[in-house]
Amino acid sequence: MRGIEQIPWLYDALMAVVDACGLGRWRRRLVGGAAGRTMEVGCGTGINLPYYPAGLEVIGVDPDPHALRRARRRAPHIPLVAARAEALPFRAGTFDTVVSSLVFCSVEDPALGLAETRRVLRPEGELRMMEHVRHTRPGWAAFQDRIQPAWTLLTGGCHPNRDTESMVEQAGFRIQESGRVSRGVMRCFTARVR
Repeated sequence: MRGIEQIPWLYDALMAVVDACGLGRWRRRLVGGAAGRTMEVGCGTGINLPYYPAGLEVIGVDPDPHALRRARRRAPHIPLVAARAEALPFRAGTFDTVVSSLVFCSVEDPALGLAETRRVLRPEGELRMMEHVRHTRPGWAAFQDRIQPAWTLLTGGCHPNRDTESMVEQAGFRIQESGRVSRGVMRCFTARVR
């Protein structure tokens, strides 16, 4: 069974509703601070691509060719590369900024994906993430654990109970409190290599 994440038109329709309810503001904040050579890992259908500032050098990366076709229509001027977060086809230190939006909940090996992200970032580079994460309240976190198997199947890979922020820190990044916004299980933050 294909999940929502593997059906581009359905994913875009769902995101249009969620964006209208406020996530669109977070997307603008996320990509608006990107600087220099930028890679969006897990660009999917390219929902974020139109939000990037004009003149910024952006490269989109995603493993799904169907999603990339949709992204191509959305942003024909942005180069797109078919690759997984765990195996980025770029030299070390290639990017000033890496952007990730609702990606690391679905990455098969998030620790490896974050290690690759760190590898391709320049030492002074910035990771900009918008992710849903494990709830800080034990009762809600337990609920996320209970629904995770069915949720992961329905969505096609999303793990709602991942503690992405901790994984980012374990991968050698330091989350910048000044660049952090949170609401429920959603987080938007910036991080730098320690």
